[in-house]
Amino acid sequence: MTDPQVHVVTHPLVQHKLTLMRNKEASSTSFRTLLGELAMLMAYEITRDVPTQLVEVETPLEKTMAPIIDGKKLVFASILRAGNGMLDGLLRVVPNARVGHIGLYRDPATLEAVEYYFKMPTGMNERDVIVVDPMLATGHSAVAAITRLKQLQPRSIKFLCLLAAPEGIATLRQAHPDVPIYTAAIDRQLNEHGYILPGLGDAGDRIFGTK
Repeated sequence: MTDPQVHVVTHPLVQHKLTLMRNKEASSTSFRTLLGELAMLMAYEITRDVPTQLVEVETPLEKTMAPIIDGKKLVFASILRAGNGMLDGLLRVVPNARVGHIGLYRDPATLEAVEYYFKMPTGMNERDVIVVDPMLATGHSAVAAITRLKQLQPRSIKFLCLLAAPEGIATLRQAHPDVPIYTAAIDRQLNEHGYILPGLGDAGDRIFGTK
């Protein structure tokens, strides 16, 4: 049975750009550009149910009431460092959104997430948060980030990634069943090092050219 909390964005443009990113020959410049474009496209899907309010606007012909979203109430919470590769695309769609950062690294022995940095905007109890990380692999970083964010009691939390492994989805759903997951693809499995197969390699290395 399909999990209603797991949303796979199947738009042809999303799938096309993701395929180009998977190619091991794609340069860091190409990878970054495609990631930004993908983030923009996925932003439309994940903000589909963002609340709006009516404001008065004067067109060249008359005054009318029209809907706007309150971007200042939205927070993109980037899991460092790879999450930052998606921020530009997201902010092009919602330029008034605030940005938070969560620094986590994966312990190579246990594959567990260890926090080293956490900075969020004020007034989080009035904000909707979208946690951003290109990969949902083991799920440990996502779980740690969301657990930390829940201490600030935001209005809502969603998780946005490019690729997800079944193991990561299961881990996140078990720990935080209330948090919807948005992804462009669910790949086959993890390898023994916790990397997604077939995947696209280490997203951080490919974004920043550090491999």
